[in-house]
Amino acid sequence: MKRGIVLGIIVVLGCLPLVVSGFQGPSPAALAATKIEKVKDNLYVISGSGVADQNAFSGGNTAVFVTDSGVVVVDTKLPGWGPTLLERIKTVTNKPVTTIINTHTHGDHTGSNEFFGTTVDSVVHENTKANMARMDEFKGDKAKFLPKRTYKDKLTIGKGKDEIDLYYFGPGHTGGDSFVVFPAVRTMHVGDMFAWKALPYIDTGNGGSAVAQASTLAKAAASVKDVDTIIPGHIPVTTWNDFKEYADFSQDFVTFARNQMKAGKTIDQAASEYKVPVRFKGYVVTVNTQFASAQTNLKAAYDELKR
Repeated sequence: MKRGIVLGIIVVLGCLPLVVSGFQGPSPAALAATKIEKVKDNLYVISGSGVADQNAFSGGNTAVFVTDSGVVVVDTKLPGWGPTLLERIKTVTNKPVTTIINTHTHGDHTGSNEFFGTTVDSVVHENTKANMARMDEFKGDKAKFLPKRTYKDKLTIGKGKDEIDLYYFGPGHTGGDSFVVFPAVRTMHVGDMFAWKALPYIDTGNGGSAVAQASTLAKAAASVKDVDTIIPGHIPVTTWNDFKEYADFSQDFVTFARNQMKAGKTIDQAASEYKVPVRFKGYVVTVNTQFASAQTNLKAAYDELKR
């Protein structure tokens, strides 16, 4: 794995408590690190998480899709990042932001929704809206910033070169993760269903599933066609083959957990024995013991497998 990606993972996970407990706004380091980069044609990504400085954490990767009628933004980073997002967008287009799509509920992906106001269209999976409604950021008078539209299995927005397809294939990172496909440019934003090349953060409190994660990724890999480029949750833009490999990696871990539980191993014993298989080059196991370690993933898997 490239050094920058490893550092990005460490920064992301090290800063997750900020997402949970509140965030004070962008630091100078974060602002300097956050750039807008062209993915293809009229599709861009605003990243900035891959910096070896916890103060440089900006949140998840933001996709910017410029259509004939306006700009579609996928994921809005942490609270306080709205002005920076808009500033970066204005370097590539003068069109207004007309639509926000959130891949899931977490504050490092939904935190700046409020900045764009209530006139902007907003879309999420129905489970994500329910999860967002429980967040303090969307309670009381701020409930007006909850997404306006939801879908169950699939939703198409726009047409022709401006088409966007939203898919829900089941639980994983949360219980409402959307796969956002831009067919004209053969690209898919997968949010934190593929956040990094490491074990995932499974948010069971918001419907996440360590066991279903693998099957959900497999369904996405089998169902979505004509995509060659992936925008992950936190690491740089990558390939369809990397996405399929991550689905295989996830399934391998579920198989490991199932076998260890069947053999009577405790979570601690299984965690101590888990190693990334050699075929998954560049992957790491534990980058943060609190959120995304072998221990936390095995506990989630064991709890589900016991039911």
